[in-house]
Amino acid sequence: MAGVTTSNAVAIVAVLSLLVASVRSAEDYDTSLAKSYKSGWLPAKATWYGAPTGAGPDDNGGACGFKNVNKYPFSAMISCGNEPLFQGGAGCGTCYQIRCVRANNPACSGQPRTVVITDMNYYPVARYHFDLSGTAFGAMALGGQNDKLRHAGIIDMQFRRVPCNFPGMKVTFFILPGANPNYFPVVPAYGNRDGAVVKMDVMRSRNGRPTGSWEAMYRSWGTVFRLDTREALQGPLSLRITSDSGMTRVANNIIPYGWKGGSSYWSNVQF
Repeated sequence: MAGVTTSNAVAIVAVLSLLVASVRSAEDYDTSLAKSYKSGWLPAKATWYGAPTGAGPDDNGGACGFKNVNKYPFSAMISCGNEPLFQGGAGCGTCYQIRCVRANNPACSGQPRTVVITDMNYYPVARYHFDLSGTAFGAMALGGQNDKLRHAGIIDMQFRRVPCNFPGMKVTFFILPGANPNYFPVVPAYGNRDGAVVKMDVMRSRNGRPTGSWEAMYRSWGTVFRLDTREALQGPLSLRITSDSGMTRVANNIIPYGWKGGSSYWSNVQF
C-alpha cells in the first residue's frame, strides 16, 4: 500500500467498517414485525416528498404501479416504504397507522393517521423509513401546524399495521398500456383488509368459454403481475388473487373479450 499514510489507512478502515455494518443492517431487516397486525407501535423515521399538500410523485403513481393516488380511496395519504415495508413489491397496498407525539416534535398531534404503501424508498435513513406525501406528513400535526411540522423535514414517528378499509370500493384491475394478447400486465388495487396481493392467476377462454385451468402470473415489478404467453389470450378472462395472509378471491370473467391496455376493470369481489 505504497503512498498510504497511517491516518489514511485508519480512515479507509473506518469507512469500510461503516459499509460492512450497513450491509449487515440491511441483511438483518425483519419484515415479519412490519407485516404483523400484533406488533404494536414500532419506531420509525418519517420524511416527505413532492408538493407540501400533494400526493408524493408528480405523476400521482409510484413504484408499486398504482395510478391516481391523489384521488379516492388513497386520497394522497400514501408513502414510500424502504425494503422491510415495500418488500420487493409484496408490501404494495399495505395499510399502516402512523403518528408522531409531542416528544418527537412540538407540532405533532399524537393522533394516528392511515397511509398506504404505494412507492419504494431507495435511500432509507432508519430500519423503518416512511417517505410520506406532503399531505400525509402534515396530517400528523396539530390543527393549523401542518406547515410547521413539514418544516422539520425529518422526524421520529411510530407505526403499526392495520387492515385496509376502502368504503364503497371493490378490487379493481388496471391493465398497463402496451399490453397485448401475448403480454398481459395487471395491477390489482383497492383490496380491503390485507391490502397487499402476493399471488395472481389467470384463466383464459377458448371460443368464448373458460378453460377451467389457472395459469400463474409472476410479479414483474411493484404490484404488477404479468403473463407472457405464445398462445394469444382471448377474453373473457378470470383473475384469482391471493393476499399475504392467504385469503383468495376470484373475479370471474372480469376482463372482457376485446380488452385493451390502459383500461381499468371494476370487479364485484373484495377481501
